[in-house]
Amino acid sequence: MALINETEASYYGTPDSFGNYQFISLDDVINQFMIVYVGEDKLISKASRADVAFHAQRGLAEMSFDTFKSTKAQEITLPPSLQMILPQDYVSYTKVSWVDSAGIKHLLYPTTKTSNPSFNPLQDSAGEYKLQAVGNLSIASSFVDLDTEYKDILVGMKVFGGPHIPIGTFVGATSNLAGITTIQLVDSLKVPVLPLQDNLGTTLSFEDKDGLLILPQKSAHIVENLSWNITDNKITGVAAELANIEVGMFVYHKDLKTETVVTNVFDTTIVINKLPNAIASLVDATFVSPNADTDTWSSYKSHTPSQNQDDYQDDTYWPMDGNRYGLDPQHAQANGSFYIDDKSGKIHFSSNISGKTVILDYISDSLGTDGEMQVHKFAEEAMYKWMSHAVLSGKSNIPEYQVNRLKKERFAAVRTAKLRLSNIKQEELTQILRGKSKQIKH
Repeated sequence: MALINETEASYYGTPDSFGNYQFISLDDVINQFMIVYVGEDKLISKASRADVAFHAQRGLAEMSFDTFKSTKAQEITLPPSLQMILPQDYVSYTKVSWVDSAGIKHLLYPTTKTSNPSFNPLQDSAGEYKLQAVGNLSIASSFVDLDTEYKDILVGMKVFGGPHIPIGTFVGATSNLAGITTIQLVDSLKVPVLPLQDNLGTTLSFEDKDGLLILPQKSAHIVENLSWNITDNKITGVAAELANIEVGMFVYHKDLKTETVVTNVFDTTIVINKLPNAIASLVDATFVSPNADTDTWSSYKSHTPSQNQDDYQDDTYWPMDGNRYGLDPQHAQANGSFYIDDKSGKIHFSSNISGKTVILDYISDSLGTDGEMQVHKFAEEAMYKWMSHAVLSGKSNIPEYQVNRLKKERFAAVRTAKLRLSNIKQEELTQILRGKSKQIKH
């Protein structure tokens, strides 16, 4: 029975099927394993299809990491943010490079000298992790005028003020006018809270609602002269003052609902996701970006690498010719650098890569979609040996010598698959080795 069941005309007319003959689907591997290896008088007398499918997927994932050829790559144009989001099915990278105008890859090297710390607590002038402000309390009002502007005091923070503020008090709203921040005190149900005593110059402390150390935001801006109404989701202002406002920022003001977010910015108009609670004219509001940029990452991306300061096409690239004794080879390259922040799921690049075409070659576990679950025919036998060893090693009352035999067979089959997939060609190797006969003139 022929293995190819389509005509040449059908094959060449279907681009999605090009080259598919070199692979076999994981479903076919499981089906054939159940027929050949499982049953009476066979290697495995009894095994459920669910068990076999599990071990098949584990084998496919494990061999995808170091046996199969990595065929996945993603190309992007690096934006000014100098960040690339890791692909959805990313597990690890094989190489990162940028492409020049001739389509040639230039390999980028990871830097180990920087990072993007995930925790950067706000510190006061004394270096202590706290946020404090001075306010005037009145038992007749839940609103408190502070001594100056505080862009880091946000809605939802806990408020502490000794005997003057009830326990369980939060910031319910913030507003700014003439360089003064005003907050409203509320309880956990957002009901206004009145101070317990009148007091001028009360020191108030603020912390995150979960009791964590306060984190500085990527950017926080107090914008003046804003106006809005309750009939649409628009805030108007002066275009020059809106230059730093970005989509996704949270907006804080006593007349705006909680979790109000910027959805669009154009010229003098900001669009928000919720209708305001009240009409406002020529007021101030606080805009906060939810994304945290640490000082380390900000400094790294704003720095111009030394390899980008000279032109390698002329002698100016070697301003210290003859004076580079002891140069560290891992840094002796002019392509740029990167590091991966696994927590945020992004690759961070040095500034000389901005605007270039970047290619990420990466390894997946081959389990992302049904179409990916396929095995190269060079490794088909290795999959059967892997599955048979895995299934039997998970059973009880199986002789140890039998498990060890299958383990050796699996090891040999995987090694054979690696050699086959390495795809070494004699002619190509010979051509490369010819270079060893070249004479080098000094």
